[in-house]
Amino acid sequence: MESSIDKRVAVIIEDDDDIRNLLEAVLTQAGFDVVATANGPDGIEAVRTHDPIVTTLDVNMPGMDGFETARRLRAFSTTYIVMLTALSEEIDTLQGLDAGADDYINKPFRPRELRARIEAMLRRPRAVIAADGSTLSPVGEPAPAAAAPVAAPAVAVAAAPLPVAQPEPVAYVAPVAAPVAPAAPVAPVAEPAPVYAAPPAPVYAAPVVAELVTEPAALVPVAAPAPQASGGGWLEHNSLWLNIETRVVQIDTTEIDLTRSEFDLLAALMESTRRVRTKADLVLLLRGESYVTSHFISESDKRAIEVHMANLRKKLSDNTASPRWIETVRGVGYRLTATEGS
Repeated sequence: MESSIDKRVAVIIEDDDDIRNLLEAVLTQAGFDVVATANGPDGIEAVRTHDPIVTTLDVNMPGMDGFETARRLRAFSTTYIVMLTALSEEIDTLQGLDAGADDYINKPFRPRELRARIEAMLRRPRAVIAADGSTLSPVGEPAPAAAAPVAAPAVAVAAAPLPVAQPEPVAYVAPVAAPVAPAAPVAPVAEPAPVYAAPPAPVYAAPVVAELVTEPAALVPVAAPAPQASGGGWLEHNSLWLNIETRVVQIDTTEIDLTRSEFDLLAALMESTRRVRTKADLVLLLRGESYVTSHFISESDKRAIEVHMANLRKKLSDNTASPRWIETVRGVGYRLTATEGS
């Protein structure tokens, strides 16, 4: 059965007939199957039924406004939400992004700009709901998160004992005791017979068994993080782990639930380490236009980055006064903190 991503379904939630018809024409020309609704409750039902990849949402609607509609959509859907409104104040933009919108465009809007912004969003990875329908987090399937760090030490423990448990080492230990026999010629010299015959058996057997038992146990805590750092898409900073491939974030073994924008911002900072990322740079990153320098970046766009970063820090429980992971470079942007212990 063809998925909604393949069909490129879009839902329009707009109470103005003229704007709704314009949006329907623009999205149809962009290759979407369009479902148009005139109010919040109908729009929520349309999203639940058709599972669109993109939803345009008006703010000023009678009854349920756009902010409340966005919050309810985020409770069950990972659709990209583009808010369209005549409200141009900064607080309105921040409120819309905080409610769950991915982008915020002021009316009157330019159709080509709307299409460009939607296409930019579609170039970013879209979170999906698990096959059993139980996972609604926009981060993606959580199962790999627990498997990645836990599986690593299991391999290390299994690998360590194998060469020791094989019969070869045991075969070599026995000859070690046997060569004591050449000490027989020394026996006539003094008291070698009682001294050399008794000690070798307990002395050599005990240390060998002790090594076999203690060495694997010591390897478990030391080898645990090594597989994550060495491959599989994992990045690590001060015990904060991020996997680019599975879009999983965790602190030690605790998984953190992030939105798409929050994950993309954190991934950009972790890849850049101590290099400062400006707010304008991060705006283009979220638009999918990292290599384009001619696009206009408004103060509202920069404020949106501040909101996303504040929400990200809150979820990480990162203290802005004494940050462990993300620090603000005043007047410029953001970067990772120094590595602990350095």
